[in-house]
Formats: sequence, structure tokens, C-alpha cells
Amino acid sequence: MKKITGAILILTLITAILSGCSAKSDKKIIIGASTTPHAKILEQVKPILEKDGFELEIKEYVDYVQPNLALDSGDLDANFFQHKPYLDSFNSENGTKLVSVAKIHYEPFGLFPGKTASLEALADGALIAVPNDSTNEARALLLIEEQGLIRLKDGAGINATKNDIAQNPKNIEIIELEAAQLARSLQDVDAAVINGNVAIAGGLNVIADAIAVEDKDSVAADTYANIIAVKEGNENKESIKALIKALQSAEIEKYINDTFAGAVVPKFE
Repeated sequence: MKKITGAILILTLITAILSGCSAKSDKKIIIGASTTPHAKILEQVKPILEKDGFELEIKEYVDYVQPNLALDSGDLDANFFQHKPYLDSFNSENGTKLVSVAKIHYEPFGLFPGKTASLEALADGALIAVPNDSTNEARALLLIEEQGLIRLKDGAGINATKNDIAQNPKNIEIIELEAAQLARSLQDVDAAVINGNVAIAGGLNVIADAIAVEDKDSVAADTYANIIAVKEGNENKESIKALIKALQSAEIEKYINDTFAGAVVPKFE
């Protein structure tokens, strides 16, 4: 009888310990993010979450594929680096079920000068580099079209590729590069359309340095807002709600505005 009682006691203690570990882990949020500005913003979120009893661990990524794969596999609780069109495209191409739970900010795309200093100075056959992933390439082409340099086929919209260029009076040559290479490519091209976070990491400011910029009140600002993504089914977890609340706080809004000088714009939804 004593042996049975002892065994029950041991099992009870093990259950209590495991329960304690589980409860503790529920208070830890592991999030994947691009280094700039996402991880920098998240660093400011840490003390806000600590007040609510949550620990935030930030894992930084330099590409746009691994943070979604890690989220799908369960290695991450959330990620913060992408906009919804990219997420939708990724889900479609990879069979993943990742969902957006909040909009946090918008990074205006800019057309930055390389060997050519202005739009007016672009010569016939000028080289313009754009991101090579489908959603960001379309966004870049739309910005180039807004400057009157090309005209896209009707209806191409956010699915446009360089094959959708219907009119190209200056014979602009579109060079597709990995997003992370764009800032470094400026010395080799006449201009480049650069993602906001890549521009920041490359020491560029879209407001001060670009020769053309997306309007902050444009459709692009809403369509391409950067989001918090989670695996489907985790949308209503207490930790995720706490993360969103912290990211959309007045403290973070002030930090974004003060730190990034228009290169990152709060877009809380």
C-alpha cells in the first residue's frame, strides 16, 4: 500500500512539474523578424510585454522564406516581416496555413538613384532593379508606372511581372534581384526600387534619398502593410493578443515615428 501511495505521490509531483513548465512556456513568445525595422521595433515591445507577464524572444532572419517555414513547423509562435499579399502567395505556393492577425506598419517603397540622379536624366535603355519575389516585383512595377516610365497591361495590378509591360518608351530594362541585394546594387544600375526594410538596413531613407516614393495614403499603404502572422488556429491565443496589444500601443507608435522619420509609418489595424 505504501509503495502504491508513494508511486501516486511521485506521479502527482511529475504532473505538477510538467504543468508548471507548460504554464511557463505559455508565457514565452518566440517571434521571427527581419532585422530592420521589425526586430528593432520588437525590442521596444519587450518591456511592455514583461509588465503583462510575457517573455519575448526574437529570432532574426535575413530572407523571406525561412521565417514562414519556421512558423509553419511550430518553431515560432509568430513572425513579423511581411505583408499579406506575400503571405497569401507563400501559402499558395507552399501549402502552408499561415494567417494575418494584425497590421502594424507600412514601409513606403522608394525608387532610389544609382548611376542616374533623377527621373528626368534616365537615358534610353536605363537599368532599373526591382525585387524578384512576385508580390514585391508587382509593387515595384506599379511605382515605376506611376512615374510614367512604363505602362502595364490593363488589370495586371498587384500580380504584374515585367512580362506585363505593355508600353516602354524609354526601353527601360528591368533587372530582377533578390530583395536583400537591392541596396548594394545601386552602383551597378541607374536606379532601383527598394523594399523599406532593405533600404533602412542599407543606410537609406525613403523620404530623404528616393527620387520617387509611394504615397502613404495610397492603396499600396493599406495593401502592403506589414503584419503579424501566426499559424492557423493560434489567432486567439492569449500570448498573441498580448503581442498585438503591445505592438499597437501608443509607446510603439511614438517610437516608430521618432526613430524612422517617415521611412516606417504606423498602420494599426
